[in-house]
Amino acid sequence: MKRNTIRRIRSIQSEQNATFLNEIAPIDSKGGLSGFIYAIFSRSDNKSRSTKRCWFLTLTCPKVLNLGKAVYHMPTTENDMPSGSIPLALQSLFYKLQYSHTSVATKELTKSFGWDTYDSFMQHDVQELNRVLCEKLEDKMKLDVKGCKDVYASFDKYVEVERLEGDNKYHAEQYGLQINDRYEFPLQLDLDRDNGKYLSPEADRSIRNLYTLQSVLVHSSGVHGGHYYAYIRPTLSNQWYKFEDERVTKEDAKRALEEQYGGEEELPHSNPGFNNSPFKFTKYSNAYMLVYIRESDKDKIICNVDEKDIAEHLRIRLRKEHEEKEMKRKEKAEAHLYTIIKVARDEDLRDQIGKDIFFDLVDHDKVPSFRIQKQMPLTLFKEEIAKEFGIPIQYQRFWLWAKRQNHTYRPNKALTPHEEEQSVGLLREVSNKANNVDLKLFLEIEMGLDLQPIPPPEKSKENLLLFFKHYEPSTEKLRYAGRVFVMSSGKPLDILVKLNEMAGYAPDEELELFEEIKFVPNIMCEPVDKMSTFRDSQLEDGDIICFQKSLQSGSGEQYRYPDVPSFMHYVHNRLVVRFRILQKPKEDEFILELSKLDTYDDVVEQVAQHIGLDDPSKIRLTSHNCYSQQPKPQCIKYREMEHLSDMLFHYNQISDILYYEVLDIPLPELQCLKTLRIAFHHAIKDEEVIHTIRLPRHSTVSDVFNDLRSKRVTSLSSSRFAFILHLCAFCAAAAQICRCHESIATVFCLSEKIESINDQYWTLRAEEIPEEEKNFGPHDRLIHAYHFLKDTTKNQQVQNFGHPFLLVIHEGETLAEVKLRIQKKLQVPDDEFSKWNFAFVSFGRPEYLQDIDIVSTRFQRRDIYGAWEQYLGLEHTDNGPRRSFAGNQNRHAYEKPVKIND
Repeated sequence: MKRNTIRRIRSIQSEQNATFLNEIAPIDSKGGLSGFIYAIFSRSDNKSRSTKRCWFLTLTCPKVLNLGKAVYHMPTTENDMPSGSIPLALQSLFYKLQYSHTSVATKELTKSFGWDTYDSFMQHDVQELNRVLCEKLEDKMKLDVKGCKDVYASFDKYVEVERLEGDNKYHAEQYGLQINDRYEFPLQLDLDRDNGKYLSPEADRSIRNLYTLQSVLVHSSGVHGGHYYAYIRPTLSNQWYKFEDERVTKEDAKRALEEQYGGEEELPHSNPGFNNSPFKFTKYSNAYMLVYIRESDKDKIICNVDEKDIAEHLRIRLRKEHEEKEMKRKEKAEAHLYTIIKVARDEDLRDQIGKDIFFDLVDHDKVPSFRIQKQMPLTLFKEEIAKEFGIPIQYQRFWLWAKRQNHTYRPNKALTPHEEEQSVGLLREVSNKANNVDLKLFLEIEMGLDLQPIPPPEKSKENLLLFFKHYEPSTEKLRYAGRVFVMSSGKPLDILVKLNEMAGYAPDEELELFEEIKFVPNIMCEPVDKMSTFRDSQLEDGDIICFQKSLQSGSGEQYRYPDVPSFMHYVHNRLVVRFRILQKPKEDEFILELSKLDTYDDVVEQVAQHIGLDDPSKIRLTSHNCYSQQPKPQCIKYREMEHLSDMLFHYNQISDILYYEVLDIPLPELQCLKTLRIAFHHAIKDEEVIHTIRLPRHSTVSDVFNDLRSKRVTSLSSSRFAFILHLCAFCAAAAQICRCHESIATVFCLSEKIESINDQYWTLRAEEIPEEEKNFGPHDRLIHAYHFLKDTTKNQQVQNFGHPFLLVIHEGETLAEVKLRIQKKLQVPDDEFSKWNFAFVSFGRPEYLQDIDIVSTRFQRRDIYGAWEQYLGLEHTDNGPRRSFAGNQNRHAYEKPVKIND
């Protein structure tokens, strides 16, 4: 291998950073990135989330590397969103770093990576950043500090190990040790020293290779983790700055350099007169990475980025974002001086009732709101309303809303001229006990015959303001009809003509009236006696009357919801449910509008009707887990839940998703059976077949074998297979069932009831015992055999993988004899099998065996505690296909093809 040079190191660095930038914008790979050098020390391999911040800080300092200009020159458009565009997110970050006076968050940037909040706090964020931005640089520029007193000694070792070849080639990761020895680094690094011994013969000797220290990344704390921060000189002045999370402080050169050398420090004597030995302590703060800039290139690398370097659309966009942020910050700082006023009008009630809402009068979150100083009198606020809505002040009258004991919101008090002189802050306190609640007002505007505003009528205790909703049974529509002032001594009969006019009916149309009283937790909507006075009916300001045509008996008209109460109950209980096929849990199949009071039978009947199934009892439903966003593991049993609301309820949450299956037999019949999925492993055929078996719940494992035999699963003749099954006893049978999940958990005996077998989270496996293992002697052993390898990253711990299996070890049998049976069972080629090692593994500790060893003597009887923690280990490379998800990665190299049989 050729000697690497500093020139080559710089080119690697330039190429690597340019590669990162080229992924998002084409740039000149030579522009502005040479003349820059990292020195990464392998004192510690521990990295944390703060590493990413410090490391990225050395790259993103706006004055460093000419990188700011490169970022601003990346093409972006005004239609891009930072959360979906890495270039725009980087530009936004640089702009904020350049112009903000406070710390800058990186949430927008991590979102552009495709990370959510959970991902941002995972350890992989450092690894991903390094992989994308600096991985190759670190591999090439990691300097060994072990046994070196300073940077020059490390460079001597670096160029020395670069001469090694073959198996002795230098690997930086071999030096990933915890080193706290004192290690010095200079303010200036001269790589031309000793006649340029660090340079290759083809290096340009006309370039002066004198480098100045610009940044020091520091690791602080113990060997198993710690904290990272950085000392940086952005302009290479004498002033250093410490960047630690969101804090930036000025520091002197000694703190940035000498105190980061590591090693031990000696405290001065507290009593100089006594000859005490000095007290020394280990410094757990030392340099982890250094950034040097070549003197001849510093003017190109450290340069100002001004407005002309930022595209116009980007300047406008980022300046606007900055101004909006400042405005929000100012609003937050002054929030205690302001209050929010929400003003509802007849137009808002008309727009919302029957569309967005059905109960009460308005959703206050959807009405115009105003941010007003608390000290402003309401009379001045009316001027704001006049400008906003074009309603003169003299025609405005405001009502305060009140929350009643039955949890409804109604306008209940008209403000007097004297009260309008009060401040809006005081009015808010009067109307709301909680000071953080917005001031809610209803704006009453009366219209004349010419549809122009007129002064509101005088309000007294005798006249009431009532609100009216109109219901049409034929269309099942509810709408806001308007409001009317009535005398408390009057009767509903007196305003029927007015109500017919509001509904567009004939003046003499018969009407039915209902008072909407409450809707939480249940609907209360009661008839209003048209012959009683409003006072006798206990009606007051803000009450709601719903009215409709009277339904004539014998008219023959039939409606789903013939009157207001039935319609209100329907709306209160209706649910729009999304149905998904259980095997496709992410896709909505269809949507049904149901009632949460629907019974189990109602739901399955409507599902069956929608999909065209004649027998609803063949529908099986499964509830939704609101937290995992997956189907619950257990299906809903036949008529197990009384109502739809029970099926959708999950830990204080109501879901709108149900999963369904179409069964081949009715669910009540299926529930009397036990369904097992069993993987049958043939003794000589190179395959695994999965069978679904249904048997009565009181059946035994022996019945399962009989069912398998009826399916002719064995490679032998049916009579031979029956003969083998007939002779089997306990767990040493000619066929046996075991429960597997990375390890063999249970071996079932033939008499065991299948009702007790839970295969929800386990794989059930049936094996055909080879002929040579059929005769089970009194001293033979039934043992477990696992595939394993040693994890070099975890202190040589044993890592199991693949399918375990059961193996009979005969008395006096040597390892050589056992190996022949194992090779035949797994069908491993000779050249591959010769590389396998075999070990007796007890509680995770392997003891390697020789061919002459008697295997059975190593294993205890299975009735002794801990016997199943012992197994025969088959050590070899895991060449099996890797799965994209962790659950299926433990597969050994000789996976058999799988058939699915129903």
